[in-house]
Amino acid sequence: MTEDLQKRIRKLAEERDALIISHYYCVPEVQDVADFVGDSLGLSQEAASSDKSVIVFCGVHFMAETASILCPEKTVLLADIDAGCPMADMITAAELKKKKEELPGVPVLTYVNSPADVKALSDICCTSANALKVMRSLNSPRVLMTPDRNLALYIQKFIPETEIILWPGFCPTHHRVNLKELKELKKEHPAALVAAHPECQPKILEEADFISSTSGIIKFCTESDRGEFIILTEEGVIHPMRKKRPDKVYLTPQTPLVCPNMKKNSLEDVLKCLETLTPVIKVPEEIRVPALRAVERMMAVPRD
Repeated sequence: MTEDLQKRIRKLAEERDALIISHYYCVPEVQDVADFVGDSLGLSQEAASSDKSVIVFCGVHFMAETASILCPEKTVLLADIDAGCPMADMITAAELKKKKEELPGVPVLTYVNSPADVKALSDICCTSANALKVMRSLNSPRVLMTPDRNLALYIQKFIPETEIILWPGFCPTHHRVNLKELKELKKEHPAALVAAHPECQPKILEEADFISSTSGIIKFCTESDRGEFIILTEEGVIHPMRKKRPDKVYLTPQTPLVCPNMKKNSLEDVLKCLETLTPVIKVPEEIRVPALRAVERMMAVPRD
C-alpha cells in the first residue's frame, strides 16, 4: 500500500512539474517520497532554487509561508493545512507591534519558526544554526528576540555584552524533555553522547555533549566516530540517521519527543495536494516584501 501510494505520488509529481520537500520531523514514508528532506530554512531555499513550478511542502504552516516569501512566482502547497506550529502561534503581529512601541530603537531578531507577518515587523531573522552569528551582526547593546526564549537563553551565554529581551515562546516538543529521564538514560548508557537542539530548556542543554540545529545533529551523529547517541530533538531525525548509519545506536527519552503537527503530513495528503493543487499558501505582497527583507538580511550574514 505504501509503495503503491509513493509510486502514484512520484508519477503525479512529474506530471504536475512539482517538487516535493519534507522536513526531517515528518513520518518516514513521507520523507522517503520527497525529492529533498531538510530543516525549515533549507527546505525553503531548496524551493527557491528549484526550477519546478509547484512546491509541495510537507511540514508546518510557517515553513510553507517562508517558501512563499522566497519564491512568490511558484505555487506553494502545504500537504496538511491543519499542520501548525504552537511556538509560531505564541506570537502575533499585533503583540510584536505593541512590544516594539515599548522598546523604541531596539532591533528585533525573529526565529524563522514564526508567522510571515511577524517576520515582516522584524529587522532580521535567524535559524537555530546561525542565531548567534546573526545576533552578533546586529552589534546592538539590546535586542528583542522572538519567539523562542530557550534559543535566546542559549545564545545569551555566548554574548553577555548584549541584553537579549526574551519573548515567552517555546517549542512544546523540545520543552518537554524530562531532566530526570535524561539523567537516568545517561546513567544506563555512559558511553552515549547527548545531542540536543537549542530549543530545549537550559537545564537540559547543560547535560548535552553537542548542541546544534536539526541538520547539525544529524551531521554530528552520522559523522562521529562514536557509536551511541541520546537524541534530544523530534524523533523524526532518527530516520535519516538510520539510513545513513544503521550501525549506530540512537536513544531517546522515555517521554516521546514527537511533534503532532509534523506527523499530520501523510502520503494521502501529498497525493491529494498533487491531484487538486490545494491548499495553496500565498503570502500577500504587503507582508511578503518586508518579511523577505528580514530573511535576506539573515542570508547576507557570512557563514563559517
